[in-house]
Amino acid sequence: MATLRFTDCSNLTSTFFRPSLPSLSAAKSRHSQNPQNRNTSTSSCTFVPRASLQPHQDDQFSLSRRRFIADTAAVSLSIPQLVGFEQAARSEEALSEWERVYLPIDPGVVLLDIAFVPDDPNHGFLLGTRQTIMETKDGGNTWAPRSIPSAEDEDFNYRFNSISFKGKEGWIVGKPAILLYTSDAGESWERIPLSAQLPGDMVYIKATGEKSAEMVTDEGAIYVTSNRGYNWKAAVQETVSATLNRTVSSGISGASYYTGTFNTVNRSPDGRYVAVSSRGNFYLTWEPGQPFWQPHNRAVARRIQNMGWRADGGLWLLVRGGGLYLSKGTGLTEEFEEVPVQSRGFGILDVGYRSQEEAWAAGGSGILLRTTNGGKSWIRDKAADNIAANLYSVKFLDDKKGFVLGNDGVLLRYLG
Repeated sequence: MATLRFTDCSNLTSTFFRPSLPSLSAAKSRHSQNPQNRNTSTSSCTFVPRASLQPHQDDQFSLSRRRFIADTAAVSLSIPQLVGFEQAARSEEALSEWERVYLPIDPGVVLLDIAFVPDDPNHGFLLGTRQTIMETKDGGNTWAPRSIPSAEDEDFNYRFNSISFKGKEGWIVGKPAILLYTSDAGESWERIPLSAQLPGDMVYIKATGEKSAEMVTDEGAIYVTSNRGYNWKAAVQETVSATLNRTVSSGISGASYYTGTFNTVNRSPDGRYVAVSSRGNFYLTWEPGQPFWQPHNRAVARRIQNMGWRADGGLWLLVRGGGLYLSKGTGLTEEFEEVPVQSRGFGILDVGYRSQEEAWAAGGSGILLRTTNGGKSWIRDKAADNIAANLYSVKFLDDKKGFVLGNDGVLLRYLG
């Protein structure tokens, strides 16, 4: 049975009593009646309880035991600190290529696009759902909400899909149909009126020159302007639905009586487009000068998630479920080869090339993959393993500045 030991602080003599004894005063009385334990000092004494397993052991054992308990407690307290330090070190190491930038926005916002002013690389804008427009003036380290009065309509909750700059001129498009233009690097924005007959929703815009831009809708309409957006000229003669329904015998699986929209659309630096149908059962391409979109059968069994352009001019293709394919050679082709990736069963949603050899892929549940040989092999990076978000888009503005955009306001910045 365990006992409690009280230490007399005046002469370090001790007595023991079991917890079942009636009171501390009785124990003290018996202690004072013992001549060997009588205190010769007149000072008051405080009794401090100590735990003991044996009722009759000397003070040396008690001191040794107290030292053991103190040392054990010190070790016990140091273990969580060491574990925490190691976890922080691992986290620091895992985030060596990327860092998360925390944004002052609602957690439900999905980030959709990002762009910087070419004349001022530190000045940029970030777009998202729920009328989200963020602005940075320090290269993307910190962001602040940007209010644009012409885009604040009480009747609509805009989804800003795309932004692009050329010099100091910039463009923003969104859904419901909205077009914003700036000529002073984003210091002020002007709303450009749009026709109610516009087929589809605007999903992409590219600034191409002075007062000039190229705009794409999710129904395949491509328009160009050269006068600040006051007039637009169609670059294709008809929408994708009209093209596919006119060519029912084209041999494209799933294209007959097509009435859907694009799921994704991506533009190459030289103006070529590749788009994926909303159901992912085929894809389409368009080059400047062609009157119509060109449909293509998918070369893989699973449905297509997204497609885009490699740095060497070839195509990459993502399928639902996490598969990644690369086209054979460069240019347009329907021949693809699968590349093994460690996606852990989560879908890969986008690929962004930093250089001709290095690229990053992002996807569900914080998946980040990296290649340094043009896409022949991929290694999973652990930078975002602890981020509970889907990473939708990889944007490299140059070889030193890159961002990954996700849902719940997640933004990763490339450190290099």
